Parts: sequence; C-alpha cells; structure tokens
Amino acid sequence: MAALRLLVSSCRQLGLSPTAAAGPLHTRFRPPCRGHRMTPSDDEQYQRTTVSALERSSPDAQYIEGYSRHGFTISGNRVMGPCAVIPQALLQWNVGSYRDVSVDSLALFYLLEPKIEILVLGLGDRVHRLDPNLLTFMRSKGIGLEILDTPNACATFNFLTSERPRIAAALIPPGLHSDQR
Repeated sequence: MAALRLLVSSCRQLGLSPTAAAGPLHTRFRPPCRGHRMTPSDDEQYQRTTVSALERSSPDAQYIEGYSRHGFTISGNRVMGPCAVIPQALLQWNVGSYRDVSVDSLALFYLLEPKIEILVLGLGDRVHRLDPNLLTFMRSKGIGLEILDTPNACATFNFLTSERPRIAAALIPPGLHSDQR
C-alpha cells in the first residue's frame, strides 16, 4: 500500500494522472525529467569542448575503410580474400587460413625497401598461435609483429599508419575458412 501511495504522489509531481500509472508500461509515456538542476562548473563555463577528427597524415597512406567475410575496402579499393597492405601498394596475399602463414608467405614484408617497422597480422575471427620460429625470424629481420584478430588488426593498422609511415598489414577476412578452427 505504501508503494502505491509513493507511485501516486510521484505521478502527481510529474504531472501525470494516477490512472495513467496503472496502465501497462508500453502504453504509458513519461517525459524525461531531472530531479535537480545542474549548473556548469567554472571549468565548463569558460572552456569550449573541441572534437578532433583523425585526418590522413599523408594522401598516399592506405587506410582500411571496411571489411567483410569476403574481403576488404582499402582506400576506396575492394579486395576479395586475403590481402597485403604495404605503404605504396595493395596486393592479394596467397594464404588460405592462418595455418598457411609461414616464412615464405611473409617474404614480401621482409624484402621490402625501405624496410617496414611493424607488420600487423589479422588472422581471421580470432587470434591464433603461430610458430615461435616465425616470430623469431621476423624479429631477426627487424620487423615487429602485431598478431590480432582481423577486426582489431584493421583498427590497429589505421592507428599506426597515422603515426608512422612504415607500417604494413597482412589480413585474412574474418569468417574465411572458419571451419578450420
């Protein structure tokens, strides 16, 4: 009974009739209200809020704009299947799944001139463990590896590209050969 009284008094404070509160939730409309008035603090009152958009640091830089289980959209170009994104080019990458990633499949990245600093590997739907010898080999060539699932690899590549010019990515679309888990 006390809960009903509280509900009726709350409705009256909000300008609603108590019978409106008795109806089902999906048929009632309650305008948003705030029980207290917020005032700007000294900091908020005199400073403007600014928003900075990430802009391309170079018009030649490659940016991953989207991905699907079929391929990628990179700087306006559609690529079907796995791809290699290097500073001045976009290439098909001849791997079927993360199991095909080897020293030979990564040869393109350590033979490039000028040398790349970081290779971002997107291995599909999830992160998979690669051969430790492969990681050691790439480190011996002076290339750092970021091994991620493809969605995170795309975001990481875009972020690193805005910071450093010598970044490359090797990407396998998420969902490609997901039966090989």
